[in-house]
Amino acid sequence: MDLKGAAAQNDWGLEHLMNVREVAEHLRVPVSTVYDWRTRGLGPPAHRFGKHLAFAVSDLQIWIEEHRDPSQPGSGGGARHQGTA
Repeated sequence: MDLKGAAAQNDWGLEHLMNVREVAEHLRVPVSTVYDWRTRGLGPPAHRFGKHLAFAVSDLQIWIEEHRDPSQPGSGGGARHQGTA
């Protein structure tokens, strides 16, 4: 699922919500990992509807950016290469 396209509001003006399976697929982790993160307070914020969890696309995008590894090249955390003129 493309998060940028999914962030658009639907016909009712509500943001798209993803279920646990969709979040796990998007992050390429097992569903059990998403639940484990939740129980440890490490996962993306979610809305609870009875026994069901739903994740707002915008919350997931923010959470992903917050967990970017700053030591990795190209992560936006380091200096950019300056070309010579």
